[in-house]
Amino acid sequence: MAGRKAILIADDSEEDAFIIRRAFQQAGCDIPLTFVKDGQEAMDYLSGEGAFQDREAHPLPRLMLLDLKMPKVDGFDVLGWMQEQPQLKLLPVTVLTSSNQDKDVDRAYGLGANSYLVKPGSLSGFVDIVERLRDYWIELNRPPSAVV
Repeated sequence: MAGRKAILIADDSEEDAFIIRRAFQQAGCDIPLTFVKDGQEAMDYLSGEGAFQDREAHPLPRLMLLDLKMPKVDGFDVLGWMQEQPQLKLLPVTVLTSSNQDKDVDRAYGLGANSYLVKPGSLSGFVDIVERLRDYWIELNRPPSAVV
């Protein structure tokens, strides 16, 4: 997996970001991870604005993991914004959030999410999720040419 584009992770929780990073390490998933802490930073990263202008240093990700409940701009707004961006609407997005409410699941899919996962309560649960994400989205799945 080395050399492949990054996974962008939008999550405002420093604790969850630490656990997610640890889970990727334990799963042996060496694809570069880029963390942003709110929806506005996610949109800035994806559009190459502000601190993320250098696409060599900040390439478009192969996959985005998106929390829904974030400050400034929430995950729903990020999904809606992405659907309006021709170069981003094909980017695979997995919602990774603490909400298990049907209305949130349905709304996320309605806004273009490709997958919806509820954050587990343990590191081993996160490792399991990372292994499955790696196996499917990175190893098995063929992304659209705009994402490769």
